Amino acid sequence: MISVNNNNEPEEQPKEDKPTGGLMEKIQQLGQTNVPQLSQDSKIHCLTIVGQIEGHLQLPPQNKTTKYEHLIPQIVAIEQNPKIEGVLVILNTVGGDVEAGLAISEMLASLSKPTVSLVLGGGHSIGVPIAVSCDFSFIAETATMTIHPIRLTGLVIGVPQTFEYLDKMQERVVNFVTKHSKITEEDFKDLMFAKGNLTRDIGTNVIGIDAVTSGLIDAVGGVGNAMKKLNELIDANKEQTEGIIQ
Repeated sequence: MISVNNNNEPEEQPKEDKPTGGLMEKIQQLGQTNVPQLSQDSKIHCLTIVGQIEGHLQLPPQNKTTKYEHLIPQIVAIEQNPKIEGVLVILNTVGGDVEAGLAISEMLASLSKPTVSLVLGGGHSIGVPIAVSCDFSFIAETATMTIHPIRLTGLVIGVPQTFEYLDKMQERVVNFVTKHSKITEEDFKDLMFAKGNLTRDIGTNVIGIDAVTSGLIDAVGGVGNAMKKLNELIDANKEQTEGIIQ
């Protein structure tokens, strides 16, 4: 907009800041926007993993999914952003792609910032490694975690190499879970191959306190407990960093 002043000279009016209306649309469609930059008032970023973890194959549109190509840029941005001092991972997932789940787990485990996970509702299948990948893990009292062997869907070539490949993939999951939790390999495999607990499959459905008793999860709690623990870890991390600098 241009107006005329007393000297008959055109004068430009300051432009009003236009809100970035397309930002949320870009996040939904591309997953490339630097989401952690949006949280200016908090030092904690909340990362949600819900529905089914989508990997290399696109799932039907009616499925509620978490796309791993959306999460990977977020986790990298979290590591780079100095304003973010801790990460809260909220899980309510049925599982999904094994390699995508392990990729997310490895990235969370390798973050230099304190991380706390909270299983709400369910953290099934490949959601188990993601839950234990954080520095401290919580599970809601009514939440469940289904532990079962690795499975393939679709065309399977019936040769010994196929079964060897499945066994190696399963070992990757077992090794990760036992490395990042207090459960032993023997106990985890007992839960994985148990019969009679699941109606149409072998495995175990672990509920709340049972997950803690087995050593899979650190404690039973909710959002308040998770935030309190994360703040404690952030303070401890600050003290350690200051001690190293001094």
